[in-house]
Amino acid sequence: MSKILFIVGSLHKNGFNKQLADEAAKLIGDRAEVSFLDYAAVPFFNQDEEFPAPAAVAEARKAVTEADGVWIFSPEYNYSYPGLLKNLLDWLSRPLEPYPAESVSVLAGKKIALSSVSGQSAGAGTRGKLTEVLGFNKAELLDDQLGVVLAPESWGTGDLNLSDEGRTKLGAEADAFLKFIG
Repeated sequence: MSKILFIVGSLHKNGFNKQLADEAAKLIGDRAEVSFLDYAAVPFFNQDEEFPAPAAVAEARKAVTEADGVWIFSPEYNYSYPGLLKNLLDWLSRPLEPYPAESVSVLAGKKIALSSVSGQSAGAGTRGKLTEVLGFNKAELLDDQLGVVLAPESWGTGDLNLSDEGRTKLGAEADAFLKFIG
């Protein structure tokens, strides 16, 4: 059975992107093993502390390595991704050994899907920037990306009200990702 690691781009316990990830996990059901990466303890990237990697970084790298695919659900902050997620990606992009410096990171060749819930942009900024940084790190990205425009009332309730169309598109992305990671 395929293993999919979900990474949510914020630590908000019931954030909209966490709710979208939960819905994706339901749609995947028993077709794959889904787990969520807890990276709250990953420290700020510091080259002075790179080798050996801090324990939280080593755990995150191990989780990514063991997954057949990674699905990132990220909010959009100032038309980009959150700093917390960028910090994680900085750690994941680094070589596992100090020499040679060109050694491969855990992102190289990793199959990744992207989704976002945001305001009117539907997360186009965050998905665009993530596409750039993940492409630079030689990850293999699923072409289908879901961007969900948050309903105005959701800002007041804190609840993601995914439309039938949104749920259908999320299901299609899940199907495509399962096929992609094969």
